[in-house]
Amino acid sequence: MKWKLTGRYLVSIICIVIVVIIVNTVLLVIFVLHQPSADFEGVAGASAQTFTREFSSYLRIENGAPVITEEGKQALAAYDAWLQILDANGNVVASHLAPETAVAHYTPIDLVHKYKYMDDEFNTYFISSFEQYSYLIGVPFSQERRYFITLDPASLLQPALRALLAVLVIDVIIAALIGLLFSTLLSRPVHAIIERIAQLRRRDFRPSPPHRTGIYASVFHNLNDVSETLRQHEQERQRLEQTRVEWIGNLSHDLKTPLASIRGYAELLRDDEVSAAERADYAAVIERQSIYMKELLEELNLTMRLRSRDLPLQLEETRIETFARELVIDVLNDPQFRERDVVFVGEAPELLLSLDRHLMKRALLNLVHNALIHSGEQASVTVAVGETTLVIADDGRGIPEAERERVFERYYRGSHTAATRGTGLGMAIARDIIIAHGMSVTLESELGRGTTVTVRWAEPAPRPS
Repeated sequence: MKWKLTGRYLVSIICIVIVVIIVNTVLLVIFVLHQPSADFEGVAGASAQTFTREFSSYLRIENGAPVITEEGKQALAAYDAWLQILDANGNVVASHLAPETAVAHYTPIDLVHKYKYMDDEFNTYFISSFEQYSYLIGVPFSQERRYFITLDPASLLQPALRALLAVLVIDVIIAALIGLLFSTLLSRPVHAIIERIAQLRRRDFRPSPPHRTGIYASVFHNLNDVSETLRQHEQERQRLEQTRVEWIGNLSHDLKTPLASIRGYAELLRDDEVSAAERADYAAVIERQSIYMKELLEELNLTMRLRSRDLPLQLEETRIETFARELVIDVLNDPQFRERDVVFVGEAPELLLSLDRHLMKRALLNLVHNALIHSGEQASVTVAVGETTLVIADDGRGIPEAERERVFERYYRGSHTAATRGTGLGMAIARDIIIAHGMSVTLESELGRGTTVTVRWAEPAPRPS
């Protein structure tokens, strides 16, 4: 793959060089062969050749003889040039500003010689025609020079092609060397990026070396971030999968127990020798186990609806301190907790919150019951309401550090709950209900010193004075 990328870059660069050479050659030929001639826009802006060619516009025929107009004389003076007009025999029939050394008759060979070469007085000659006359314009010390080269096109073509081929080969070799270096430097990190992506696809989340520099440094940095994120997600997925497997095992055990009771007592009820009192006791056990299984299924349905946000809240303005005090009273009226030490502290008697009273009561009861059940028989529980928090604290045995972050997970049961009957969903349901109200819940614990669960909400708006 690496050399494949390098080869592609190299071929691309060589093709670009060849195309540039061909285009430049074509443009050079077009420029040389089709050089546009300048327009005659007056003396100052015209070349001597153009000035000579366009000077016929200043000539007239009067009484059968050529005459220079005043504009033409002014143009010659402005151009610092002189003029001679010749008839068909080469005789000078008119002139203007011609030097004394200028001859009065020109043979054809004289005209050819003067057109080709500068004379001893450094005049450059330009020749054109008007009607049946010819005219010669001399420009002393002209910046324009005329050079003549004799070429044989056939003999010139072969060396030119060789030179062009040599230039092309040399440029291609240089381009290949530079392209090889460039493409190697460019393709190496690209190959590394492709390998890095393939590594992530194989679920290999090891980070790439940190010493990457250059234009791809940010790419490798982002790939490392992606790798770390995927690694965390994979660990979370494996942890949740393990938790799910454990919970399914626990749930299966919890369901097998009431199902076994229901089946056993149902078989006993078919016995004709069972008394009416025994039948009533067996029916009560079956009913109790059925209720437990119904509650378990309801909790499963509730937690799924809370997670999918498919449970609309029936919000009511509620005085939170009164609400929490009544909840503590309900707990103390439960025969299971009647003898337990539960303390209520209220510090926000006027605080109103928008709550779904039914769901929030269930969430707080789950938290309080969890504190009472798992803190130990001798532990006390305090429920305190403040302006921004509701705190449920106990001074029981606490939660091991390895279990603290998992307390609010679905399906999780801690080490102190192995002998406790439950679904493993109570704390997760409590958290989901609290979050659905726009609040947050945190847990702090220390072994031997108890556990504190804190529910927080936004600070209330100041009351108008």
